[in-house]
Amino acid sequence: MCRWLAYTGEPLRPAALVLDAQHSVVAMSQNSPLGAETVNGDGFGFGWYPQDTGGTGAASPRHPFVFRSIEPAWNDQNLREITRAVLSPLFFAHVRAAAGPPIQQTNCHPFRHDEWLFMHNGAISGFGLIKRDLTLAVDPALYPLIQGTTDSEVLFHLALTYGLADDPITAVGAAIRRVEELGRAAGVPFPMQGTLAVSDGTTLWAFRYSSQGRSRTLFHSADIPTLRAMYPDAERLSLFGDHAQVVVSEPLNDVPGIFHEVGESTVAVLDPDGYHHRAFLDAA
Repeated sequence: MCRWLAYTGEPLRPAALVLDAQHSVVAMSQNSPLGAETVNGDGFGFGWYPQDTGGTGAASPRHPFVFRSIEPAWNDQNLREITRAVLSPLFFAHVRAAAGPPIQQTNCHPFRHDEWLFMHNGAISGFGLIKRDLTLAVDPALYPLIQGTTDSEVLFHLALTYGLADDPITAVGAAIRRVEELGRAAGVPFPMQGTLAVSDGTTLWAFRYSSQGRSRTLFHSADIPTLRAMYPDAERLSLFGDHAQVVVSEPLNDVPGIFHEVGESTVAVLDPDGYHHRAFLDAA
């Protein structure tokens, strides 16, 4: 399917995670040991919120920037230039393995609406059977904004329709329940599969859920002060501030204790106060 990474914390050069980590996002585009597909070369996307100019270093709700391409991530010099040039306190990176919808820029994640970013690894099974009903459930004011042909973009606009701006967890849950309702009515036993990330520039929500209870992999980094105590000689940790947090499809390195798996049917919430998780939609 795909692989993705989301970072929040002190402003960081994204290249540290997108390019330079042992198992960086670009490395995952070429070789993804835990992915459904080993190679994710059908385009990529990078979305980021700018560094706060008020001196706090925190992200604030504002229009994020997005760069997307149908090039393989490992072959795009612009991605290298951008991720080494910008400083961002919150960014998304996604590499795509197309599972049906064509390879085109509008089908590359992350997707953006106002201050929101959204990306997905997984699929809506039987999407062709329920695509019409799902898209008709999108708010008529949002429907013209769907530019591509992926199930993921429709899911994003369903979440926006169901109140993403007011309550992201409830809205994403309602969108997924709608997918499951229509899918099962069409004879699809397990309609929803995937991990999702969504942010408004201040908080990051990362969801792991599938109708079958066998979701794509998702991991969260341990807190930096703990890691510094575990590995006092690890110079690379000096790149990160005390509030740095990463959610990623698979660990960025092989060092024990750095990454912990996010549980099944769970939403991880990362905000300026830290990290917590809660149960999300019992698997049917």
